[in-house]
Amino acid sequence: MTNQFKNYKLSNEIIDALTILGYTEPTEIQKEVISLALQGRDIVGKSQTGSGKTAAFAIPLCEEAVWEDNAPTALVLEPTRELTVQTKQEIFHIGRKKRLKVPDVFGGFPIDKQIQTLKQKSHIVVGTPGRVMDHIRRGTLILSNVKSVVIDEADLMFDMGFADDMRQILGEIKTNPRIMLFSATIGEAIEDMIERYLKEPVFVEVAITEETRIDIKQEIYEVEKASEENELNNEKYETFLHLLARENPDSCMIFCGTKEMVNVLCRKLRKDGVKCGMIHGDIDQQDRIRTVEGFREGRFRYLIATDVVARGIDFDNLSHVFNYDFPTGRETYVHRIGRTGRNGNTGIAISLVTESDQKMKSMVESYVGYELPVTEYVPVSKDEENAFWQRQNEKVVLKKKKGAEFNKTITKLSISGGKKSKMRAVDIVGTICSINGILADDIGVIDVRDSLTYVEILNGKGKKVLDALQDKTIKGKVRKVRLTR
Repeated sequence: MTNQFKNYKLSNEIIDALTILGYTEPTEIQKEVISLALQGRDIVGKSQTGSGKTAAFAIPLCEEAVWEDNAPTALVLEPTRELTVQTKQEIFHIGRKKRLKVPDVFGGFPIDKQIQTLKQKSHIVVGTPGRVMDHIRRGTLILSNVKSVVIDEADLMFDMGFADDMRQILGEIKTNPRIMLFSATIGEAIEDMIERYLKEPVFVEVAITEETRIDIKQEIYEVEKASEENELNNEKYETFLHLLARENPDSCMIFCGTKEMVNVLCRKLRKDGVKCGMIHGDIDQQDRIRTVEGFREGRFRYLIATDVVARGIDFDNLSHVFNYDFPTGRETYVHRIGRTGRNGNTGIAISLVTESDQKMKSMVESYVGYELPVTEYVPVSKDEENAFWQRQNEKVVLKKKKGAEFNKTITKLSISGGKKSKMRAVDIVGTICSINGILADDIGVIDVRDSLTYVEILNGKGKKVLDALQDKTIKGKVRKVRLTR
């Protein structure tokens, strides 16, 4: 099958990477954004979760990046740390065959390590506004070569109080960069930003379609509201647990309205023997990232989350979404349920609705243009219950990580010597390219550290390079070269 991304006249390195990642046919927003971005246009994009938006801006950024540049040519701003990590990984995989370096910077991690990373060759920097601004003030993030800026999830940026940081960052960039702004909603504050900073932008909107309704089966169950004395309403919880057992999903997200409710529900489910994880804003950053990765790998089947932290995080093959607490915003409902039923798959979205939620339910119905069906609760059968608990005790089989296909053709080597011995990436490239049958296209990402250098060898040529480097000199000296993970 021909990769349809070839229609954009992308470089072979980008096409090869997209093929390995399984990206062969552009989504609606990718069809619109990629061609415009490659023309250098400023863009305002509006689309629902799961539309392929990240690749829409990542592909042109990687296409335009030049390996020989040392200072970053693109800056991507994300509202949360989880989104920063996710976006960095997406850009890294797409640009991997061009050897692009994609540092990510965000709070909750030691800034000294980020400073050391930024001192190396960098091409595209991804970060949260607060930490990006911190690096700018310290002089550790150089913006003099930046040609493109992406503002992702702009409405969430404003909700989280990053408006001033974003304006300061844009004010620090003197290169008149092309700006791509993406947002689920376009309010007055974002319109002001567009008016002030973007140059004749093209507006791209991927609307909610009737297909969304067809692909996602939506069920509403009416339940009683919890009392103030008992935050976890037994009737609501029991209904939820029975629905979870009946559906017995392989992988699902469960949304709660508050951090406290996430904690309460997760504790109760774990106490009852249900394997689950949770993320919200008060959880330690490293724990949140571990939880997200654990869910992606299938270490547990159910992830309980608040909207703000989960916003924009992409998970493959979610069969179900549960709204334990009905959302308090119309768009939020659409974004939540849009996490299932993607890429031609069907999905199920189940919502618990109390009497106090009825007004918002009506608002959601007006927004989406159809009635949300109230479903009569049918008790779970004994067989369904047994199957559910049996699945809880099954041995975990880890899923492949995104980009795992790369590892079949990539060998990572460690070479003794680094910055302290004045080793440079160009020295590594020159030596490896002197090996018969090895081209620059066979060399992946190079990471030069203080006393050690890591290099990826592509196209299944790792052993040949490893053997040849045992007696070749690099920077006038034979180095210890080993396989590494």
